Amino acid sequence: MRQVLKVQISENKEYLIDISDSAFVRLNQEIFEYTKGQKRLVVMSKKVYKLYSSELNFSDDEIYILPDGEKEKNYKNYLKIINRAFEMGLTRKDVIIAVGGGVIGDIAGFAASTYMRGIDFIQIPTTLLSAVDSSVGGKTAIDLPAGKNIVGTFYQPKKVFININFFETLDKKQYMSGLGEVLKYAFIEDSCKYNIPLFLFEFLTLSCEKILQREPLTLIRLIEYCLNLKIAVVSQDEKEGGLRKVLNFGHTFGHALETITKYKKYTHGEAVAYGMFFIIEWAYKHEYINYSYYKLSLDLLDKYSFKPLDKKYPVEKIVEIMKKDKKATSDRIIFVVPNGKKTVTEVKLTTLDVEFALKN
Repeated sequence: MRQVLKVQISENKEYLIDISDSAFVRLNQEIFEYTKGQKRLVVMSKKVYKLYSSELNFSDDEIYILPDGEKEKNYKNYLKIINRAFEMGLTRKDVIIAVGGGVIGDIAGFAASTYMRGIDFIQIPTTLLSAVDSSVGGKTAIDLPAGKNIVGTFYQPKKVFININFFETLDKKQYMSGLGEVLKYAFIEDSCKYNIPLFLFEFLTLSCEKILQREPLTLIRLIEYCLNLKIAVVSQDEKEGGLRKVLNFGHTFGHALETITKYKKYTHGEAVAYGMFFIIEWAYKHEYINYSYYKLSLDLLDKYSFKPLDKKYPVEKIVEIMKKDKKATSDRIIFVVPNGKKTVTEVKLTTLDVEFALKN
């Protein structure tokens, strides 16, 4: 099965997303055809290289292997990628290809956006999380010790190849991490302003068993739904000037949780799920949502085995991290808050408000 989606940023800026379950030999052919005549630097995670280097038709001299983990999305590795591109003689006519999860896509995309002021960039996500989120939309970044994605650019890929065969080797923890990001879309669907209802909340409820079993056709449909919502947002607001902020649902607390635990305890999707629990609870206590939707929301998260955070972290440190979030203002911390079924709104809270919410 194959689905092709189009991202139309502007009249002169567009690209295609190819979603399929085709054999890797077909994927290799398509990549070769798309990059014909270009030198290629392929940035690949160590785990993906071990699993798929024999399946993917890249030569070793064009591959740069990056260790796994969020901690690798740093300035030193960014410079190593840039230097490798220069040593290979890449010009503005050439291409950097990211093969891996969100970390690989983010850092390789940032390198592509800055090398010689920008060269072609192709995303080949190998995790569910990167397929439904970070591979589409053009956000690239590296982290600083004090915060996530502090240094980055908005830089759209030239093409995205999503092949769900990569997901067969994802361990349960990483697959569930992707589902954490998937569930986010269910809560923001109507706020994404897609032109027709997708009923993603209902689809996630009714298709839970097939999704957890990684049934191919259901997965392709799920990815298509999520990306249609993301495309609707990104095409209207490429650089997060307004509408795109809805995609941050669950992320303000989630990013702080990742930072305070040095990216070692929780996956990104787990942290986002905890962030959703936190802000759904806050929204109910402050009458943004009624009890019926509050219960429905918790039931959906529970259906996928996500539970509220059972560990306390120093409130002052959490708040300090949130204050350094790139979306924060000088005196307010910004949260995306549910305010109705499948809708969210932006709320700016004082540090005292956030401290009180974290303690209660």
